[in-house]
Amino acid sequence: MRFADGIEIRAVLFLKPTETVRKLEEVLPFTSTVHRWGDEIYFDAPFHAGLESNARADMDVGDVAFWPDGDAIAVFFGRTPASADERPRAFSPCNIVGHVLEDVSVLRRIKEGAKVEVLA
Repeated sequence: MRFADGIEIRAVLFLKPTETVRKLEEVLPFTSTVHRWGDEIYFDAPFHAGLESNARADMDVGDVAFWPDGDAIAVFFGRTPASADERPRAFSPCNIVGHVLEDVSVLRRIKEGAKVEVLA
């Protein structure tokens, strides 16, 4: 993912692709606009996928997930407004699609409305 302010992070998608991962791979690359929700960034994705059997709301720092309720990709790097402790928690269950390979703390510098380019 490449952001307008020069920040770039790499993430790996699951090797055993789910339906959501396959749909994501089909639309790469794409550009979107970042939204913030606590220590989570999310952005619209140009596809829809339903909730998968392994979907969850409790996340780990660095998780990359697809939020079916909003057709958005979310990247978690700390507490969110739904968190009960220091762990990230999504607003509602999400399909986990991958994990960030680098230090996600740089995402704290990403501002609401920043452009993001999601590359293959």
